[in-house]
Amino acid sequence: MKAVRIVVGILLAFVLGGCWGSHDQGASNPATLRVALLPDENAATVIQNNQPLKNYLQSKLGKQVELVVTTDYSSMIEAMRRGRLELAYFGPLSYVLARSKDPGVQPFAALVEQPGGPPVYHALVIGNVAQHIAAIPDLKGKTMAYGDPASTSSHLIPKS
Repeated sequence: MKAVRIVVGILLAFVLGGCWGSHDQGASNPATLRVALLPDENAATVIQNNQPLKNYLQSKLGKQVELVVTTDYSSMIEAMRRGRLELAYFGPLSYVLARSKDPGVQPFAALVEQPGGPPVYHALVIGNVAQHIAAIPDLKGKTMAYGDPASTSSHLIPKS
């Protein structure tokens, strides 16, 4: 996971370095880049785990970087819409939701596992072995727990 974050950071730095700009064409080039992170752990741990990304972006862009841990995708979308963030990582569903609220939200990078590789997206369904769940059809009639309603992999796809 750490390697993926570093690869994303490198990709973001190259893209931002070459085509910096806000989704609001009238906005100035901010001195501080506010980067949204999802709380997959407690906020302090998320911030600590993303220090290499912050340091890399600051060194390559010559800007201050503020890491912002949002409570969920919906709060990230709202913060982006209100101009409180310059950068956020959205999955497919959260991007569509963000774009529907603010047509100025523009994708400019995709997650890759290795530089020059194709964009990737992974999701898992984890089942209790005691419930004899070995394949998707085994889920029929079982109770499911879902994640953030704006998440592709923990909400939209499992409910489809």
